[in-house]
Amino acid sequence: MKLNKKERQKLLQQTISSTPFITDEELATKFGVSIQTVRLDRLELSIPELRERIKHVAEKTLEDEVKSLPLDEVIGEMIDVELDDQAISILEVRKEHVFSRNQIARGHHLFAQANSLAVAVIDDELALTAKANIKFTRQVKQGERVVSKAKVASHDKEKGRTVVEVNSYVGEEVVFSGDFVMYRSKQK
Repeated sequence: MKLNKKERQKLLQQTISSTPFITDEELATKFGVSIQTVRLDRLELSIPELRERIKHVAEKTLEDEVKSLPLDEVIGEMIDVELDDQAISILEVRKEHVFSRNQIARGHHLFAQANSLAVAVIDDELALTAKANIKFTRQVKQGERVVSKAKVASHDKEKGRTVVEVNSYVGEEVVFSGDFVMYRSKQK
């Protein structure tokens, strides 16, 4: 039995609500309509496309996990975190990140991405950078994507310090590396 538009849209909302990662193609098959019809229904109902739904779910999950700073204070887009273990963020280098005369990224943006990731990976309400040993290994240009990966290297429970190693890449090439000694309030 074919559903009318109102019924289909109601079921579409329920389906996406319960299964946010369902594709338009899967929805079209489920409801026996074209992909374009599903897209028009989503548009009418103000339901974002799959990519935006995935991003929203990921942000909500990360927001619940990251304790040391609000997600909007992480420089770049945080895509993964396992507290006191590892984290990953992506920074798309845009016009506002570069020098106007040569389109080379300003170093403080790369440092800020790495430092905020080092803070975010700490499983504590308070995490501060006590010391950083950093190295820029190549210039980054406008339009490049910097993937920053943080890994907790060690804990000194007595001193309340955690060492976080951060490497930032454009493709396979390391463009920045740093060891961040992080102060934390809890001795975990």
